[in-house]
Amino acid sequence: MAPEPERRAPDAPRAAADRPIFQALLTPYRSLGRRGFVVTMSLFCLVSLVAGLAFWVKGAWPVFGFLGLDVLVLWWAFSASYRSARAREEVLVTRTDCAIRKISPKGIVREDHHNPFFARFSVNRHEEIGITRMSVDSRNVSTEIGSFLNPDDKDSFAAAFQKALITARRG
Repeated sequence: MAPEPERRAPDAPRAAADRPIFQALLTPYRSLGRRGFVVTMSLFCLVSLVAGLAFWVKGAWPVFGFLGLDVLVLWWAFSASYRSARAREEVLVTRTDCAIRKISPKGIVREDHHNPFFARFSVNRHEEIGITRMSVDSRNVSTEIGSFLNPDDKDSFAAAFQKALITARRG
């Protein structure tokens, strides 16, 4: 009995086309970490408590409540900032697809797909600021990406993403 010839999986060419050329996970930057938040809030609470007690001793007790309200407002602002930092964007470029997956801070997922051969990467620049807007456009779909990135990160992402689209088109 003759040995059977090697069989190739029918999806092998397709699997090669779906191999990632470019992958990026974009997340908002927060300069104040968890430890910095605790230190900042502790100092702010201490200053508000000392100042509030001084006003209370002088007979201006309503000021103590307003200083406590300041602490709550600052805590709420930091909480909102950290909550918005949970947003992220996943960008994947293969030879056959450009997938952009946006995950909101609430966990809502929105995914757009563009054909790399027809997709156009648009970059709006301001001479002083740098890149102000990046989007991938094809047909009736326009997907903005990296809106929360800082100018340096936008520049490096734009260069790498543009290179990936060119690579995908060349095959």
